[in-house]
Amino acid sequence: MARARDPIADLRRIAFLLERANEATYRVRAFRSAAKALAGMPATELTERAGNGTLTELAGVGDVTARCVAESLAGEEPVYLRRLVATEGSDLDAEATALRAALRGDCHTHSDWSDGGSPIEEMALAAVELGHEYLVLTDHSPRLTVARGLTASRLRQQLDHVAKVNAALPEGFRILTGIEVDILADGSLDQDDDLLARLDVVVGSVHSGLKDERSKMTRRMLKAVANPHLDILGHVTGRMVSSRPAGVTGPGDRGHRARTRAESDFDADAVFAACAEHDTAVEINSRPERQDPPKRLIRRALEAGCRFAINTDAHAPGQLDWQRFGCERAALCGVPADRVINTWSAEQLVAWTQNRP
Repeated sequence: MARARDPIADLRRIAFLLERANEATYRVRAFRSAAKALAGMPATELTERAGNGTLTELAGVGDVTARCVAESLAGEEPVYLRRLVATEGSDLDAEATALRAALRGDCHTHSDWSDGGSPIEEMALAAVELGHEYLVLTDHSPRLTVARGLTASRLRQQLDHVAKVNAALPEGFRILTGIEVDILADGSLDQDDDLLARLDVVVGSVHSGLKDERSKMTRRMLKAVANPHLDILGHVTGRMVSSRPAGVTGPGDRGHRARTRAESDFDADAVFAACAEHDTAVEINSRPERQDPPKRLIRRALEAGCRFAINTDAHAPGQLDWQRFGCERAALCGVPADRVINTWSAEQLVAWTQNRP
């Protein structure tokens, strides 16, 4: 008789692959919910229920997930998992593959403390499995109420929680503290300066007033880039080229609303020159529905002498493997690995953020 597999691990792997493949949120949720429902169950009870067909009596377990559990316990790779693995996307070309291999971490991620769909611990463990050395946690700031942005008090609580999680993670991996801070209408950053100074990495993004006229948006971005607390300028144009992807199961989930959005209008040459002057990295956002900045602006930022951060802006564990999309676009634009800050070690990255001009 074949040796049983770990059914909880198989359910989580299926959810991860569904997120990475940009499948519907309800499908991802089905497998994560089943894994959560069964995680604390004694092995004997799990085997008994699988054998007598009573797994579906449990909240969060349906016919498909129960079948996967039964196949795992029988020592078989679940058919659902096998099909997902067999239909994974195309390989990267050599340049993009080399750039992806050079990345040591991800500087823009979200958890269920704001609008992400998974706990910090799950995001960290998924990053470990992908071979990352670090993960920067950058939940939203308070003004973005639709995303449950963190007040100063909640951010302090999160910092304490991250310290506890780091103590339990595998040696050689760490969560770096951070925030995706809103760039407000006047160009100021939406969090207390003393807290921003405590964080390892600060990503700043425009989330409101995206249709502001060109001169106003330019002034707004220039002031933000000049702020010594801002390390990375996030999704610079704010564009959406397709509907919001699946996998986000937290309070900010708006995945059911298909939408596109034009780029914000600003003086890109002036903003990129300021990024180069202040040594602020320009984010290459890997989310499939953003693809931000567009390639023509990546090339202009490269010509301006900017550094880059190839980030996923992940809101779920499977999305952490989306860096491949950013690497493809960066490679097409000729971005060398030595211009990308997350090819550095965690120590090098934090030294840079703490000592920028």
